[in-house]
Amino acid sequence: MDLKDQLKNLFPEHKETQEPAVKKSNIWLQEDPIICKYEKRKGKPITILEGYTGATSDFKILAKEIKTKLSVGGSFKDEKIIIQGDYRDKIMTMLKEKGFKVKRVGG
Repeated sequence: MDLKDQLKNLFPEHKETQEPAVKKSNIWLQEDPIICKYEKRKGKPITILEGYTGATSDFKILAKEIKTKLSVGGSFKDEKIIIQGDYRDKIMTMLKEKGFKVKRVGG
């Protein structure tokens, strides 16, 4: 008896629901690459994304998605996404999967 069967025994009136399909974000994709760079501020590494020419609200949504996916802190200031830590490679692969062009600067 697996876990699913045990749960059916405990909650017989519960109806199984389908998991929601992967929602596609409708963030505007630009032709120019987003610049992904690494800096150290106060001795701590940070990753900065800049160069997005779309709406500010779209860039904020993108920042939230990146922070949630990587489980890290960060902020959105002065048309830049600032992520705590050196996550250039992971962020670049995430953005490429979404269809963005990304340019790595420094290091």
